[in-house]
Amino acid sequence: MLFVGDDWAEDHHDVEVQDESGRRLGRARLAEGVAGIARFHELVGEHLAEDAGPEQVTVGIETDRGPWVQALLAAGYLVYAVNPRQAARYRERHGTSGAKSDAGDAHALADMVRTDAHQLRAVAGDSEQAQAVKLVARAHQTLVWERARQVLRLRSTLREYFPAALEAFGDLAAPDTLELLAKAPDPASAARLSKAQVTAALRRARRRSPEAKAAETVAALRSPQLGQPPAVTAAYAAITRSLVRMITAASEEITVMEEQVSECFGRARDAEVLLSQPGLGKILAARVLGEFGDDPHRYASAKARKNYAGTSPVTRASGKKKAVLARYARNTRLADALHQQAFCALTASPGARAYYDQLRTRGQGHNAALRQLSNRLVGILHGCLRTGTLYNEQTAWAHHAQQPTA
Repeated sequence: MLFVGDDWAEDHHDVEVQDESGRRLGRARLAEGVAGIARFHELVGEHLAEDAGPEQVTVGIETDRGPWVQALLAAGYLVYAVNPRQAARYRERHGTSGAKSDAGDAHALADMVRTDAHQLRAVAGDSEQAQAVKLVARAHQTLVWERARQVLRLRSTLREYFPAALEAFGDLAAPDTLELLAKAPDPASAARLSKAQVTAALRRARRRSPEAKAAETVAALRSPQLGQPPAVTAAYAAITRSLVRMITAASEEITVMEEQVSECFGRARDAEVLLSQPGLGKILAARVLGEFGDDPHRYASAKARKNYAGTSPVTRASGKKKAVLARYARNTRLADALHQQAFCALTASPGARAYYDQLRTRGQGHNAALRQLSNRLVGILHGCLRTGTLYNEQTAWAHHAQQPTA
């Protein structure tokens, strides 16, 4: 067996090779790219026994993505993606001086996969389609987050010089709001907007009761309000126009990416099982699939999947003290998708609603009950994926239906 520590940077890799006793067999600094990975294979081949295969080589590296990692997996090596925090804590176990170097990190990673591989998670063997779903789903979610940031900036800007706009427009990301703010980004021009102009914008956005809504909007825009000096107002108006253009562009790209996510997710092998789960539509299901992956051997049990999802609690016990806390060290993208699924499942699944009500009756708060419901839904999803069966309401909640409500 050979154990390799790979400390990566943008343009190079520091590599160290060890044997089973921890003796260093070689080290090198390799360039990123084809030449570097070829030299990596040569370095491993120099110390690998003639009758041994690539499966006898274990590699530790602080990332699970990128062309370099894909090349290592394609070569047949067993690759562990070590969390940088785990690597830092491991380094502190063997030295208290605080010294750090790239070569030293490579040595620590090689030591880590040699002695603690049973505590690490190997890079999952997800299919190409699952990796593609993960990329487009993350890109879509990032665009949604970026638009939300721009909307908050717009709200903060309007509050400073045009508070009537916040009363007139409930949703600053709505198409009609963006259209009207682009035409009239300051109080004076907004007060000159006619009811017909506002009504037309509402109809283009397919709003209900456009006439009544337009009357309310015009009245709010023409209401008395405190203002800023003309030069300051003009500067704020320029900022508002810029933010409106950015939010409009983000909304258009979000629509495009939604189509890409739906198309890509539809070709995934577990798409039907995921869509059968309560509270999961195409977008949420794509996020869940992308973050969980589709490697059937990645999660040994439902508990392992729940721990990775971050829905299972953490117990801290010391002496006479014992506390059960929410797990915050988790995949935030996955946790966000599962939280939304639990909320949507309240109306999609009678069993989920009954379980949620039971938890609230016991004194659980709303978020705590949703988190526990999400934990249960992850277990149901694991069973469906393991057996390849679709979600069944009666089977999923039969056990909880037999338990009396407290």
